[in-house]
Amino acid sequence: MTTTAPAMNTAPTVSTGPATPGDVGPGRMKRLVRGRPSDPAWVRPSLFALLIGTAFLYIWGLGASGWANSFYSAAVQAGSKSWKAFFFGSSDAANFITVDKPPASLWVMEISARIFGVNAWSILVPQALEGVATVAVLYATVRRWFTPAAGLLAGAVLALTPVAVLMFRFNNPDALLVLLLTVAAYAVTRALEAASTRWLVLAGSLVGLGFLAKMMQAFFVVPAFGLVYLLAAPTPVRRRIWQLLLAGVAMFVAAAWWVVAVTLTPASARPYIGGSQHNSILELIFGYNGFGRLTGNETGSVTGGGAGAGGGGTGGGSMWGPTGITRLFGSQMGTQISWLIPAALVALLGALWLSRREGRTSKLRAATVLWGTTLIVSGLILSLSKGIIHPYYTVALAPAIGALVGIGGTELWRHREHWTSRVFLSIAIVVTTWWAHVLLRRTPTFESWLRPTILVVGLAAALAVLFIGHMKRGVAGAIAAGSMLTAVGAPVAFALDTASTPHTGSIPTAGPSSGQGGPGGFGRGGFGTPPTGTTGGRPPTGTTGGTAPTGGFGGGRGQGGGGGLLGSSTPSAALTAALKANASSYTWIAAAIGSNDASGYQLATGDPVIAIGGFNGSDPAPTLAQFEKLVTAGKIHYFIAGSVGTPNGGSNASSEISSWVSSHYTATTVGGVTLYDLTRATS
Repeated sequence: MTTTAPAMNTAPTVSTGPATPGDVGPGRMKRLVRGRPSDPAWVRPSLFALLIGTAFLYIWGLGASGWANSFYSAAVQAGSKSWKAFFFGSSDAANFITVDKPPASLWVMEISARIFGVNAWSILVPQALEGVATVAVLYATVRRWFTPAAGLLAGAVLALTPVAVLMFRFNNPDALLVLLLTVAAYAVTRALEAASTRWLVLAGSLVGLGFLAKMMQAFFVVPAFGLVYLLAAPTPVRRRIWQLLLAGVAMFVAAAWWVVAVTLTPASARPYIGGSQHNSILELIFGYNGFGRLTGNETGSVTGGGAGAGGGGTGGGSMWGPTGITRLFGSQMGTQISWLIPAALVALLGALWLSRREGRTSKLRAATVLWGTTLIVSGLILSLSKGIIHPYYTVALAPAIGALVGIGGTELWRHREHWTSRVFLSIAIVVTTWWAHVLLRRTPTFESWLRPTILVVGLAAALAVLFIGHMKRGVAGAIAAGSMLTAVGAPVAFALDTASTPHTGSIPTAGPSSGQGGPGGFGRGGFGTPPTGTTGGRPPTGTTGGTAPTGGFGGGRGQGGGGGLLGSSTPSAALTAALKANASSYTWIAAAIGSNDASGYQLATGDPVIAIGGFNGSDPAPTLAQFEKLVTAGKIHYFIAGSVGTPNGGSNASSEISSWVSSHYTATTVGGVTLYDLTRATS
């Protein structure tokens, strides 16, 4: 016997949703262009304005960041030349070692680079388009059950979150991760409407693909997805459990197929798995990129800034700063993501209050549980983790914050005739105003007029909301505008500052510098920020391999300098020419310690460079014996001297190799960098 699932209770009820891959028929394009027949005339132009504005914000001046994170740009270059490097996520086209993440985010950029060439635009524009797509999907998700204003507000909050502007203009894996998880939330929303197994399985598959972008962080949303489906799906509980198990299988398959392929490939036929100590993808998953991030037990990782770096903890700490439930509001992460977290939490409570008398399948409650649980679970994990947690990881919270503000804010406004709704709205405005005031005090020289303006407008709007009752539409609209100004004024200023500033290195940060230091006490642009007066996005004369930034992108050493642990090298024209000399005779034109140091030389020359020890220089790849064998076989031309700092355990092979090279070969200096010709031994 077939059980027919009842339809979910509605907040406002809608007849048709926006065009999606599942919609078919001749009216699909018409719906895409004109929107729903029931929508007011302003809705579709407003949506187009939001998406076009987001695209402009994310793409404008993008080339100024040059290679951005050269670690990933070098891997894109490798994948554009070698399909083997493409599949495994190798750092170099000769496939010596992989990056320390799965390759899904690289695949998007590498396809672009194969079409348009390896340059800053072909690498970064796909990231920006992923951001625009994320905003569109969030709008579609919220609008499906709620008003157009709710969807537009949710999308605008996401688009203007400073850390979102940063990461959708950068080439880290977070952009693809956030897009996939937002589309997964849309699939869960569709599944909840009629207990659809197909949509729920799609959601699980998308989370699995998110794993191939950034491993365990993709699973932060799983508790929210499971909880909301168990609570609100309109079907008997036994079927709900069975459907969730099926979605779990789909998630496992989508995440595991690449892992199985790598595991079954003999080590001799693939690159070394970067970030692991035993050439193991499973070790990378469960250790360095998995539970090690929670416990701080990450063998081979780098040491952070210490427990005292920055504020925001409530006790406890780690090498990467203080931990605790207030971490998201501290000096490291506060201006990146926390502007509207207080408002989102108030909106969460207000929406739950509005849905208190609705049935189990209430759409308002289901949406609130979906996005609220996502925000709370993800926020707690990032706040309490003792391993490597960078401020830009918080971009994963932006869709949930946007959805809660959009849904809760508009639903409370829609019921503003009730005094309780007005109280929730007023509290949301007050806490947003107060918190913006606190955050702006951390950058006192940045747009100093903004802090008193937001304070005055916000408090006035909060007071007016309490007495709005049945005011005329014009007055109510003015109050709503004041409330919006309070909510987004400061984040917009930080977003614009972020978009107008080039970002490079491995740990970028959004917004103006607070003078308090970034992660681990480092400043504005994170590690590897270019010194004053440098530029990006132009290739040095005579180089190949795409558009290379010039000048000091390697941690402040200036043009022609080497890199470091978290900053790219920037070889001079003379050094680039020396490295390229007779390059076709060697598998690798050089070897350098650490992936960031190697990446700059590889991007400048367009030829493979061995990253000794992987990202941190602490992987046992190659060992001294393996390196000697490669040198004897004539596969490496030069060794470039360098240092990567203080690894947290791991192999000391890079130090052994450095000592061996310096004792057997003669050092020369080219372009300010110490170079050893491995074809000319001294003994």
